[in-house]
Amino acid sequence: MSDVRPELSDLTAFAAVATQKSFRKAAEERRVSPSTLSHRMRTLESRMGVRLLHRTTRSVAMTEAGSALLSRLQPVFRELDAALAEVNDLQSGPRGAVRINANVAGARLLLREAVPLFLRRYPKMQVDLVTEGRLVDIVAEGFDAGVRLQDSIPQDMIAVRFGGGARFVAVASPRYLKQHGSLPRTPADLQKHACIRHRMRSGRIYRWEFERRDQSCSIDVEGPLTLDDDELMAQAAANGLGIAYVSERGVIQAIKTGKLVVVLDEWCPRIPGLALYYPGHRQVPAGLRAFVEVLKETDQQGT
Repeated sequence: MSDVRPELSDLTAFAAVATQKSFRKAAEERRVSPSTLSHRMRTLESRMGVRLLHRTTRSVAMTEAGSALLSRLQPVFRELDAALAEVNDLQSGPRGAVRINANVAGARLLLREAVPLFLRRYPKMQVDLVTEGRLVDIVAEGFDAGVRLQDSIPQDMIAVRFGGGARFVAVASPRYLKQHGSLPRTPADLQKHACIRHRMRSGRIYRWEFERRDQSCSIDVEGPLTLDDDELMAQAAANGLGIAYVSERGVIQAIKTGKLVVVLDEWCPRIPGLALYYPGHRQVPAGLRAFVEVLKETDQQGT
């Protein structure tokens, strides 16, 4: 390799070409001509003394050396962007977008107070809230943060709890319980009832989990109806189609009005609730830092 250090502009140009796999698209992104970009790549390869790209008339592909270089440059560029954004934010406040992967229940909680206050306080920020219903690697898929139940958050993440504890409850309509003639007294009694099963996004059927004092169990319930959404399960239970096992937060109003009745109440303990989480090993973007502070503020006000 040459002793001449490559120019930063050449390295960023290389990253653009390697990512886009096209000189034309990279040139449009960089707002330069394809010939200028091609010249920069030849200069970079000459200075480094190694071929980084395979070029044909129709495509661009990285060599082994090019792939290795790109994998090292990408985190460096992310850190550089974050550092520059932080300096800019000191003058004008955070700007850009906070991208969060959450389940629907978590998104609803965030939308009550934290998101509205954040957008009012930081008008140059946007919130991109994705609720696709699957657990993802937030770093690999480009999210700033995620929302999960606290006990399922990876240990290398920083977690910010919000919304209080959670509880899942077994519920049924008074009509169903009257028609069936008996209440389940233990989780094992559910085998005698029509249960509304929950298909998870992975395709797996969820086993209902119960706990009382030192006893715990999980039940693979049976029933004529299987759904993949908490609201639909609660609606089906209210319509007398069977017993559903759902988040108490989502059915609290139906319980208060008598549309639904909790069964096996003493077998449904509170569990740690939701938390916003993000990587602890890299610089936290200013927008995310601001969102975390707003979340803490609104959560304290709600307790």
